Amino acid sequence: MAKIKDFIAEVFGFRPDDSSAAARRYRSSRLCPFNNKVPNCTKDKAKDPLGVCSIMHDGAAVITCPIRFRENWIITDDAAEFFFGEGARWTSLTEVRLSDADGKSAGNIDIVLVAYDTAGKIVDFGALEVQAVYISGNIRDPFSFYMSDPGKHAVADWRQLPRPDYLSSSRKRLVPQLLYKGGILHDWGKKTAVALSRSFFETLPKLPTVKKQDADIAWMIYELVEEDSRFQLVLGEVVYTQFQPSLLKITSPRPGKLEDFLTSLQEKLDKQLNNPPDNSLIERPF
Repeated sequence: MAKIKDFIAEVFGFRPDDSSAAARRYRSSRLCPFNNKVPNCTKDKAKDPLGVCSIMHDGAAVITCPIRFRENWIITDDAAEFFFGEGARWTSLTEVRLSDADGKSAGNIDIVLVAYDTAGKIVDFGALEVQAVYISGNIRDPFSFYMSDPGKHAVADWRQLPRPDYLSSSRKRLVPQLLYKGGILHDWGKKTAVALSRSFFETLPKLPTVKKQDADIAWMIYELVEEDSRFQLVLGEVVYTQFQPSLLKITSPRPGKLEDFLTSLQEKLDKQLNNPPDNSLIERPF
């Protein structure tokens, strides 16, 4: 059991126990301070958005909404430095459809950064994927309870604590993106940047790193640092890898012990031999 303010880190961009005029305004109008496509939060439901930007886990704020990474668009600055270097003219485009050779959708790229010349012609581009973390457990109920009376319920206790689900986040989101969208981009010789929380990155297997100039993928690892009662998005470090070795490392399972599996098989076989199934035929059921 914990107080709501201790496991929900941000609601519509502010701490749950923030009673400032700005925090009250963003809560009452369901606004998003992180450059959503519209002024309001649209997470989960447009009319009744789930305005939880991040949750607390092991003493750190973990981003659970991909829009949260758009704070001040620092992720595009960091990605552009990897894609183009200094001095390039560039801009960003969001939700760009990517198709395979058969014209079938391979999904949307979260953000495409394009470099262009003085005539406005594209000379290069790179893909920026944003990886928020799925939540294990029910976050809607404590959020709705909190929103019914923020001033009072921020310090209320809640039994069922939601937690970040890193395994589902990598298997259902990260791996498919790297396989399909990343695979196409790699064949084209284009780079990918991945923005994610440090706690998420640390659950991945240790990736073989390379120098920046040899990298296909830049893992941009961010942290939420609390300043003046609000969290600020800060780039912690960038890890550079090549496409195929990193994909192989992430998608390769860590096998358990063969002896443990054989023991399990033996136990099942022993039970079956001691209680053989009745496979006899009923010649005359009626």
